[in-house]
Amino acid sequence: MRRLSTAIIIMIAAALSAGIESDACTNVLVTKGASVDGSNMVSYAADSHQLYGELYYAPAGVWNEGDMRKINEWDTGKYLGEIPQIARTYQRVGNMNECQLIIAETTYGGRSELWDSTGIMDYGSLIYVALERARTAREAIKVIVDLANTYGYYSSGESFSIADKEEVWVMDLIGKGPDNKGIVWVARRVPDGYICAHANQARISTFPLDDPENCLYAPDVITFAREKGYFCGEDKDFSFCDAYAPLDFSGMRGCEARAWSAFNILCDGKFTYLDENGNEVTQDAYDFIDYAMGWDKTKRFPLFVKPARKISMKNVADVMRDHYEGTPMDMTKDIGAGGNALPYRWRPMGFEYEGKKYINERAIATQQTGFWFVGQSRGWLPDVIGGVIWFGCDDAATSYLTPVYTCTTEIPESFRVGNGNMITYSPTSAFWMTNRVANACYKAYNIMFPTVDAEIDAWEASMTEAVAKADEEALKLYEEARIKPRRMIRRNDRKRIVVDPYTDVRAYLTAFSVDNAQKIFDKWVALEQLLLIKYIDGNVKAQNEDGSFVTNGHTDCIPDKITQPGYTDKWKAAVAADHGKTIEEK
Repeated sequence: MRRLSTAIIIMIAAALSAGIESDACTNVLVTKGASVDGSNMVSYAADSHQLYGELYYAPAGVWNEGDMRKINEWDTGKYLGEIPQIARTYQRVGNMNECQLIIAETTYGGRSELWDSTGIMDYGSLIYVALERARTAREAIKVIVDLANTYGYYSSGESFSIADKEEVWVMDLIGKGPDNKGIVWVARRVPDGYICAHANQARISTFPLDDPENCLYAPDVITFAREKGYFCGEDKDFSFCDAYAPLDFSGMRGCEARAWSAFNILCDGKFTYLDENGNEVTQDAYDFIDYAMGWDKTKRFPLFVKPARKISMKNVADVMRDHYEGTPMDMTKDIGAGGNALPYRWRPMGFEYEGKKYINERAIATQQTGFWFVGQSRGWLPDVIGGVIWFGCDDAATSYLTPVYTCTTEIPESFRVGNGNMITYSPTSAFWMTNRVANACYKAYNIMFPTVDAEIDAWEASMTEAVAKADEEALKLYEEARIKPRRMIRRNDRKRIVVDPYTDVRAYLTAFSVDNAQKIFDKWVALEQLLLIKYIDGNVKAQNEDGSFVTNGHTDCIPDKITQPGYTDKWKAAVAADHGKTIEEK
């Protein structure tokens, strides 16, 4: 269905453009029954024009009574306060911890009057403190709720993706305003064999009120909505997202469309879901396109769907590289893509022309990504081996993911915190190198991107095989460690501590993670040089199968078989219509 331009739409009110987040994120959640290898997976793109791509790390800790943990707002670094430490905290690497717990988020905002400026816990701190204190998804939900209710919630509405070795949960929450400390919330377990996605719009609508195995919620989630005048029906009809984050055009077109697109890709255009009676129903993805495009609120697509096939880490990673290709919102097809099918639009997203307001699409892949990842929680492996975060920086479409085991004792230099920042260039930073490659491609995307895409595919395929082999080697070390007696040491206070028996496992997987991160970084340095040489000044130099350039045979310095691909037909038609009378050959 195609009613308007495929990449821009006329805004029906000036306020709508302000509702679409430019600093926005996307999550895809995959249960073990829906994955190729039986892992639970969560993907996350941290999208902000001010966010620097780096891999956060905090080792496990043992704390004394009276120790305090400082809370600084993740977005700004603003000091918010302190909370008491607990006796023991778990190691976290990015958005995963040593217990294979994964937590990611997207911000949906919701009702602005429910923000509490006096709270201590912002959404980022809830994530990272929960990773330090929880082993499972259910524990993480409890930690998040207890922290927000005890110390106050500083942020606006959030959706959390939470996965452990057995379960995957999606959680929507929002504050209760400056006069009511704490949050209202609901969390639903993704049925095994199904997937979920969210992208800056609360997605949990109605939910079961008497199924604690699959649904948890605040005791006042409905009564508070009644008190505030957000809801007046029967409890069974209560919808969290409709009460606390009412849909508007921007929520559908700028946010829900991304979740729809992720489902469309992974489900081959057919959404299979459970109806209210627990029966499987299948509908065409395009039955919901009017909702995704912001035209019909009644066509909301399901929260959970069954994918068309078992999903791999690579499948999820490639979903994060989507620009709505092949849909009515395809960002490569309209004149906004320029002469080389560029699927990006520079900010601001909206613009005004001759009294009408327009806004560009907001796809999953976007130029302002700081970092992104696919986390895998693999329950058939011991924790010291099972957790892997496939991590990358910048635009997902033009950047690689490389595996980092969550048992690592060292962060690769290219991802290390402090290795450059948004205003300080570092030649050893993955963020800056992937940006260099991406920004090179932006000038002639349809010509240059295939070269980068091939490198990404080759690397991620090789790393999938490498991880399988690393798992085998690490398991051998693990089994050797298990049969050795555990050495005990005494502290001065006469307490006995068990020395970690798996230091060899950690050392091996740390070296694997660090070495491969450096290897792909070096490849990206070489790739940027190749892009400059091969595509300089709008030319394309031919290459031999071995990667060398085709020359004229007289010298190896003069390239032969140079082509100039030119522009897309869409661009040619636009130029001819705009300037044809002046440049037409007579």
